Amino acid sequence: MRGIASKSQLRMSFLRYALVTVPLVVLLGTLSGRLAGSGYGNPWFDALAKPSFMPPGWAFGVAWTILYALLGIVLAMILHARGARGRGLVLALFLAQLALNYAWSPLFFAFHQTLPALLVILAMIGLSAAAAALLWWVRKAASLLMLPYLAWLCFAAALTFEILRLNPGGAPALAPGGSSSDIIDET
Repeated sequence: MRGIASKSQLRMSFLRYALVTVPLVVLLGTLSGRLAGSGYGNPWFDALAKPSFMPPGWAFGVAWTILYALLGIVLAMILHARGARGRGLVLALFLAQLALNYAWSPLFFAFHQTLPALLVILAMIGLSAAAAALLWWVRKAASLLMLPYLAWLCFAAALTFEILRLNPGGAPALAPGGSSSDIIDET
């Protein structure tokens, strides 16, 4: 029997996608950050000069958990929009920016590459803005759900830029196996 799905069937189809995409996006984001040693407690990061508008460490965990959940919902909406014109391009842009997102923490926190990290976050902003704009024609609600993420990416780019500006030679060198209290004076 072939027929049009009812609204409840469509809703359940979306929920099935969301039950996979939301935890997956949150989990991958959490793993990326944890494996990279992101945030306070990372000796290299702790030794950096930080901008005055740097939020407390707990704010990053809260913000990223919410943002990754929203991104999981957006991904579910994109996947659910089968047959929508432009869906393939939107999906490609979304997945590309998400891959860059997951690469940012290792690049910045593990490899201490502040300038490449800034370039990556700028690329994330461009890809995310393009995805959000094209999403308007696929799923308006998904496009709107991208706005808090874009706002946070702009804020994160400003933080990254300021950290780069305040630490032109990178963070002070640490003694091998040391902590931020074991900074070596290289002057």
